[in-house]
Amino acid sequence: MDQSKPRIALITGGSRGIGRAVVDRLSRDGFSIAVVYANNRAAADEAVEAAAANGVEAAAFDADVGDEVTMAAAFDATEERFGGIDAVVHAAGQMSLAPLVDFDLDVLDRMFHTNLRGTFVVDQQAARRLRPGGTIVNFSSSVLGRALPTYTGYAASKAAVEAMTFILAHELRGRDVTVNAIAPGPTATDMFLEGKDQELLDRLAHSVPLERLGQPEDIVSMVALLCRPEGHWINGQTIRVNGGII
Repeated sequence: MDQSKPRIALITGGSRGIGRAVVDRLSRDGFSIAVVYANNRAAADEAVEAAAANGVEAAAFDADVGDEVTMAAAFDATEERFGGIDAVVHAAGQMSLAPLVDFDLDVLDRMFHTNLRGTFVVDQQAARRLRPGGTIVNFSSSVLGRALPTYTGYAASKAAVEAMTFILAHELRGRDVTVNAIAPGPTATDMFLEGKDQELLDRLAHSVPLERLGQPEDIVSMVALLCRPEGHWINGQTIRVNGGII
């Protein structure tokens, strides 16, 4: 891992939520930043401006994480702009909730397009392109292993992420590239808060031994570690960053 060269991070979902917090943290750590976004150009531009204010080069690229053509184009544009890629943080995600018996299968397909196919497409591009010493960080969820009604579809999509993460780490033997997943607990992002009343949020916060919801900044400290040389011995793991919730 050559620390004399600028490090480059490509972050999907970098315009909001945990992805935006990753942009802010890695740019403070000196990474040049490629923000991949799907819909909100204004929010992506704000993320780029915030990264640039930390003294690094940054750019935004529009792509659908589940579409191999547009994602390949985003990787191409990042390599052309910055000269290579050292870290890929796949933070884009969707969460739709309903009991299995009532789940709209079109909604399920859209969620799987982002969470499952999206992880496969992004990881495929990353595995082909990352420079030695690089890292891939996927996102699972600490809902796995918990019996939470209405979370069947979402949990299924994240179980697939954990399987891909573990196997890809072994498929990349000899490349000096690590692959890990982070599984947050209840974290106060727009995606998590949507549709939940205060009583439910209070109950979720109380279920954590630290008795609060996580904040995006709680999650990105682990992302930053995985992207640094001192985190490079961590490989093929799903790390539950959740305040101790079980």
